[in-house]
Amino acid sequence: MRSEKPGLHPLIVLLLSPLAGALITLSLAPYNIWPAGILSCALFAYLLSTCNPPRGFWRGWLFGLGLFGTGASWVYVSIHEHGNASVPLALVLTGLFCAGLALLHGTFAWLYIRFIRPLPGGMLIGFPVLWVLFEWLRSWFLTGFPWLYLGYAHVDTAIAGWAPILGIYGLSMICALTGSCLFLAWRSRQAIALVTYAVIVATLWIGGGVLKPIQWVARASEEPLSVAIYQPNIPQQNKWNREYYLPILHQMRGATMPLLGHDIIVWPEAAIPNLYERARPFLDPIAARARKADTTLITGIPNRPEGDERYYNSITALGQGQGSYFKQRLVPFGEYVPLEDYLRGVIEFFNLPMSFQSRGPADQPPLAAGTFRVSPSICYEVVYPDLVAAGAREADLLITISNDSWFGDSIGPLQHLQMAQMRALENGRYMIRGTNNGVSALIDHRGQVIAESEQFVETVLTGEVQAMLGKTPFASFGSVPILSACAISLALMILMYLGFWREP
Repeated sequence: MRSEKPGLHPLIVLLLSPLAGALITLSLAPYNIWPAGILSCALFAYLLSTCNPPRGFWRGWLFGLGLFGTGASWVYVSIHEHGNASVPLALVLTGLFCAGLALLHGTFAWLYIRFIRPLPGGMLIGFPVLWVLFEWLRSWFLTGFPWLYLGYAHVDTAIAGWAPILGIYGLSMICALTGSCLFLAWRSRQAIALVTYAVIVATLWIGGGVLKPIQWVARASEEPLSVAIYQPNIPQQNKWNREYYLPILHQMRGATMPLLGHDIIVWPEAAIPNLYERARPFLDPIAARARKADTTLITGIPNRPEGDERYYNSITALGQGQGSYFKQRLVPFGEYVPLEDYLRGVIEFFNLPMSFQSRGPADQPPLAAGTFRVSPSICYEVVYPDLVAAGAREADLLITISNDSWFGDSIGPLQHLQMAQMRALENGRYMIRGTNNGVSALIDHRGQVIAESEQFVETVLTGEVQAMLGKTPFASFGSVPILSACAISLALMILMYLGFWREP
């Protein structure tokens, strides 16, 4: 194993490693400096190019700390402002959260240096392959945190053409591979190497541009659907206060009545702070009027079905629509408390109003909005690509509702919106996004925002969406092809290293 590269001072490592991680945050919304993510990968590959595994782990952890410390800093808002934790405690908990997630990048670095870097093509192919596999690991490990993926920066760039085929992991693969090519070209500086890396990068990026105009799906009807999203902007501290319950109902009804006649009206996540059965005396008259107006009202509301003692975060279609969906992917501490017997009640953050939820069943049918099928996702669920793709296969439209008040005035809601854009692009479906305080939006089947609301204001966002037919390759197969390709690539490199692969 080669020793530390001469001249790479520990202080440089200490500064460069977290900076490289923070560059990914700059590549994403709201900054959208997309080359920064590619530069981040090139710098990370450089930092891991000569050090041993223990030092690599340290560098990887610092890289992850820079990424999550900048990109997921909004967690502090949830803990301090809405969890009522003191500033020191909120800082400690946020720091532990970011430091814990950074361990995954430390583990990535250790594995890469110990096992992947020595393989044939380990630096060129092994680095991006392992990167993608670790992004996938982060989508489910310890319930998952599939946030801040490299590929989200490219919903508008040339390689967006690959998204309906390969999905978000494919875009991350292209970004990481481009970064490794940049590093290797800089290190080699030989003509043949420069040409090889340039051809690889050009093929991926030009190929994405060629694919971008392809129409994978078609309109289900000539007539668009008119949509009205009501964004009530109810302060989070008032949401579950009984004194505000009746004023909230009055506000929701007053704003909705003039919107009847639209094909779809959307209220945000937990728009009514009461159980569905208890809120029926309020909802049923509105549903009856919506039905007469040929309008589907889709609202988020907590639910406890008859005969079931569990509570669910749900979305329900009323009026001309029908069906309910129970959220499957729950937010730790926000909707359930891990190790509940030990943590519940220790501090107020472990006893939030909606933290008693249960997980909904898999394979739930789509909602009906008139004759159209609508695949729902609630808040955090929209960041899970394969969960959304599974619902999109049987749906004409996508809808996601959220209460981004938990993010406060941070970069979180804009990151969240960008991920919803990617789901629309991957699946070739229009996306309706309704939130409590923004950003509410209408997104077309190419992932482009066609209408959006201001944040932190009570408003109504209106526009048109189109039901779509057909499936993109990603909607049909999900992430299986790209993840399988990564696993096969690693297997081939290992076989070559062991001498079992021979050129004919």
